[in-house]
Amino acid sequence: MGKVAVVTDSNSGITQDKGKELGIRVFPMPFFINGELYLEDITITQEEFYQKLTNDADISTSQPAPGDLMDMWEEILQEYDELVYIPMSSGLSAACENAMMLSKEYDGKVQVVDNQRVSVTLKQSVLKAIDLVKEGKGAQEIKEILEAEGRESSIYITVDTLKYLKKGGRITPAAAAVGAVLNIKPVLQIQGGKLDAFAKARGWKQAKKIMLDAIEKDMEERFQGEPVCIQAAYTSSKEDAQKWKEEIQARIPNVEIDMDPLSLSVACHIGPGALAVTCTRKNR
Repeated sequence: MGKVAVVTDSNSGITQDKGKELGIRVFPMPFFINGELYLEDITITQEEFYQKLTNDADISTSQPAPGDLMDMWEEILQEYDELVYIPMSSGLSAACENAMMLSKEYDGKVQVVDNQRVSVTLKQSVLKAIDLVKEGKGAQEIKEILEAEGRESSIYITVDTLKYLKKGGRITPAAAAVGAVLNIKPVLQIQGGKLDAFAKARGWKQAKKIMLDAIEKDMEERFQGEPVCIQAAYTSSKEDAQKWKEEIQARIPNVEIDMDPLSLSVACHIGPGALAVTCTRKNR
């Protein structure tokens, strides 16, 4: 069996330092901020990103330059026989499909996974891929396993402000104005790769209850009581996120709760101050 490398992009929320610790490579995703190109965790930190976001900078995600991605792959293939590349879901970005097209130049040595995940759930896929490499699986087999299990996860999110949903065209200015007056907190869902509306709540308390009810339902019905990984995810302060983690733990006491920030690609659309809870079936 050849030597297999695991590669992801920064949409997984895995930092460059964490990638080195895990023994994987993390491709930094590009952002344009006020017309200037930045690379996540290379030329801009999370703290700097949120400062610019809060200050109403014009921020947009961008596609990786094909040459930059291929340069990374070719560098990796000098040391490894093949690699498995696990990018953000094709449902949220064209970057995955572009990577699949580029991979055709590598005679099967580059396997691109589209398992419909992003952020903390994508990170779980990366961790599983690392385990599969240790088990001796090849890149093609890892791709097939991850894609078969891709939809076995959910993310539920509520936002602090409707401003960024309005800015991204996900709600109308009129709906945003009414929602602000009535303290409406939309609950959003990422399941199968797209950010969709799930429910509307009046205030944080109801929004949190809706999210926790949804997670419990997933645990009981979708995953039928099988072991799952639950995470408190956030674009808020770590202090608020820690309180949210404690609320989740109180509701679901028999499951260990991890905590991770949502990726910047998600934060662009929902803004700072958001809270999320995720549920992913554990490795079989």
